[in-house]
Amino acid sequence: MKKFITLFTAVALVLSLFAPSVFADGHESNAMVRILHASPDAPAVDVYVNDEAVVEGAEFKAATDYMEVPAGEHKVEIYAAGTKGEQDPVISTTVTVESGMAYTAAAINNLDSLELKALQDSMDSSEGMAKIRVGHFIPGAPAVDVGPIDGDALFAGAEFPMVTDYKELEPGTYDLEVRTTDGTQLIDLSGTTLESGKVYSAFAVGTADNPEVLLLQDSNAMPSEMPATGLGGTAASSSSTIWYAAILGVLAMGAGLLFTRKRFNT
Repeated sequence: MKKFITLFTAVALVLSLFAPSVFADGHESNAMVRILHASPDAPAVDVYVNDEAVVEGAEFKAATDYMEVPAGEHKVEIYAAGTKGEQDPVISTTVTVESGMAYTAAAINNLDSLELKALQDSMDSSEGMAKIRVGHFIPGAPAVDVGPIDGDALFAGAEFPMVTDYKELEPGTYDLEVRTTDGTQLIDLSGTTLESGKVYSAFAVGTADNPEVLLLQDSNAMPSEMPATGLGGTAASSSSTIWYAAILGVLAMGAGLLFTRKRFNT
């Protein structure tokens, strides 16, 4: 009888050790993706990934939380809100994402030239530093510099639809501006606060006559819950966890019954 109890205990111990790693592997094989509507004259849109709706009714300047997506190739289609099945998508393309990486998928340009720009996001900075990059998403606007008001440019000569590399800065509050390369201010960004350990993307959006900046935080991004339609990834992990819990429960019950039977037989 002791052999049976020992066997149950050993199997339960092995499963309890490996179950967490199996659950983690499911998440490690995913990427994180957020979606940005940066087309100034496009209507609200619905976004489909592999024929499943992941965003509905997103309007200009809307940015989603990060969503978990299985690594690999995905079909992305963007429709004017509520028109799937009635109209062709305004964008239909394929995007490939890698496990453990984070991305921004931005719908940019005017409606008649709409395109999807996929960016790889950074999620961490050096200790005690902040990190920021700049994206020029204003169609028809000239090249711009970004830097302190009346100071040297931190980012110089950014043209549509360019996205700069990240630059690390001391944390603090900065009086920044977006200006033409000849020094004419386009957007006043006074009071921009950059926190230690945070990573930011500053995207210039809108039109040449009405420009503005969206400051998004890239770092410390936890994925949002999967939409009901799903992008995969989490369901398999949850299912595995349930099965492991069930098996452990059965083994524990079996060990308990054997122990009880042995006790009454003595």
